[in-house]
Amino acid sequence: MLKVRNLKSFYGYLQALRGVSIHVEEGEIVALIGANGAGKTTLLNSIAGIISSKKGQILFKDKDITHFPPQQIVKQGISLVPEGRQLFTPLSVMDNLILGAYQRYKRKNKDNIEADLDRVFHFFPILKERRKQLAGTLSGGEQQMLAIARALMSKPKLLLLDEPSMGLAPKVVKEIFRIILELQKEGTTIFLVEQNAKMALGIANRGYVIETGRIVIQGSSQELLGNKEIRRAYLGRGYKKVWE
Repeated sequence: MLKVRNLKSFYGYLQALRGVSIHVEEGEIVALIGANGAGKTTLLNSIAGIISSKKGQILFKDKDITHFPPQQIVKQGISLVPEGRQLFTPLSVMDNLILGAYQRYKRKNKDNIEADLDRVFHFFPILKERRKQLAGTLSGGEQQMLAIARALMSKPKLLLLDEPSMGLAPKVVKEIFRIILELQKEGTTIFLVEQNAKMALGIANRGYVIETGRIVIQGSSQELLGNKEIRRAYLGRGYKKVWE
């Protein structure tokens, strides 16, 4: 579904990605782990079209989207849940959700959008209760749920998740990851960037490790979980399947 080939991304004269190549097959959850500043968010933002200064190739369903602007990326079927959520905090929960469907919001699509609202409320029933509440007044966990729900309103085929567990209590993190698994079962392909390597590799089919803008290790989740260097650097002692 997604192929990234020899991608080099830049912030001005600073090169952040140094020839990254990855692929994500339809129906997979693929995790990307690495230290702060390794290039995880840069890779997601490059795929989403937010970073335009890049070389290499990004293919989505065999179409070259390397230089598409963000709105066209969304139209192709890719949606990003950004690090830090980046909600429209002065607006209501419902307004944020409707804005997630802005590319599709036409009078003739009104019934479809209503159906999509029902779908996200199925995943996140608390948002239905809070639909008139201002997004900025939600708890951290509720804001993360809203950020994911807003992305789902664009009906993505590929969902890019950037640090969905950041700043959340363990109980909330477990619920977020349960929902990610449910989304996969319903047919959404997921590329997951996450510092919580235990949780990420616990639900992923495959994974990549990025260091200083380069992919240094890749493999199945079980292979990565069994890698001594990865266990030392990212998993620590006492690894267990906390997501079960």
